[in-house]
Amino acid sequence: MDINDYLIDQAGKDWPTLLKDWMPPLPPAFTLWLVNRFGDLFVVTDDDAVHMLDVSAAAFKRVADNRDHFATLLDIDANANNWLMIPFVDACRAANMPLRPNQCYGFKVPPLLGGKYELANIAPTDITVHYSLLADIYKQTKDLPEGTPIKVAVFDKK
Repeated sequence: MDINDYLIDQAGKDWPTLLKDWMPPLPPAFTLWLVNRFGDLFVVTDDDAVHMLDVSAAAFKRVADNRDHFATLLDIDANANNWLMIPFVDACRAANMPLRPNQCYGFKVPPLLGGKYELANIAPTDITVHYSLLADIYKQTKDLPEGTPIKVAVFDKK
């Protein structure tokens, strides 16, 4: 496996602007390290720990003590599949869903709102819209108790 097949090229993207709405849960100081093709971030904090921001589920958690520890853990159990979304990236490629440079894969209905982790719920999406929309949903739902029903209204601007 080549890890780069499951990562977004970070070059040419304005990461501070893309991630501004994710402060918090992102800490005030971090180094952006890896970004999977679903836009999930792996950041390194001042104590060298590696944290993952799963933007579709709005979850920020520590996953490794440092980069070497992360590399070791990546080879254990299903960590690579879960962290890099390998089965879904492979399924998207098999379904002829390539990404353009300004895109990542996104869920049509985010898991945060009950969307399913399945190919029918995935589509290439503009990375700017991806981060902004999911951050907005996160901010509106972060203080709700687990299991709170959410009603979503979609308006067509015709």
